[in-house]
Amino acid sequence: MSRFFPTIASILMALLAFAGATAQASEPPPPQARNVVLVHGAWADGSSWSEVIPLLHDAGLNVVSVQNPLTSLSDDVAATRRALDRLEGPTVLVGHSYAGTVVSEVGADPRVTGLVYVAARAPDANEDFVELAKGFPTMPVRAGIVASDGFLTLREDAFLAYFADGLPMAKAKALFAAQQPIAADLFAGRTTVAAWRSKPSWYAVSKDDNTTSPELQRFLAKRMGARVVELDSGHLSLLSHPQEIAQLILAAAGR
Repeated sequence: MSRFFPTIASILMALLAFAGATAQASEPPPPQARNVVLVHGAWADGSSWSEVIPLLHDAGLNVVSVQNPLTSLSDDVAATRRALDRLEGPTVLVGHSYAGTVVSEVGADPRVTGLVYVAARAPDANEDFVELAKGFPTMPVRAGIVASDGFLTLREDAFLAYFADGLPMAKAKALFAAQQPIAADLFAGRTTVAAWRSKPSWYAVSKDDNTTSPELQRFLAKRMGARVVELDSGHLSLLSHPQEIAQLILAAAGR
């Protein structure tokens, strides 16, 4: 009798493995996209995608990197929609950090076939994301925020240690020099839709992030049912791990 149980266990394990493989095989592949729109986050600009763009070009994709004004959510949504309007055909939207909010709003456009979130926010429709984030660890970058004339910037020490950590110092300082101030109430903006509820989504978690809590990132990725990769990276994985980010975008583009 004792020999019988291992046999049953083996059969059950085989059946479970078969069921998992069948489910994976039955999952439809993402539609093949021709274009990618890259959306940068707070305290940055479109050049933050500079390491990823050539890799997407090499794969034959048309790429536009948005220049968000970071003056309000509605202004950034409008800038991203203008970028989307420049392209024809199926398009993947990619958002880093705060830009996940923008992507969640613009992604409802029928031309958008997939969404990629890179250490990004992903609010539900009309959700108070600031309140949601309070349930997760406060990250050290917050102590470096400076307010002036209705805008927020990061002090150099916080920018280098917690925002651009993991990058060569010369690169981190160049990014600090190009830092783009954000409106003081930018993060209070709320979306009217959550495109991730209807569009296939991918999420790159930065495991060593000191700007956006990795626990919050994992919660958001799980909530949206995203296909997830975890990277040994700080907040700017798009610069420290461009190959991995490009591969995730290519997967979303059906390439």
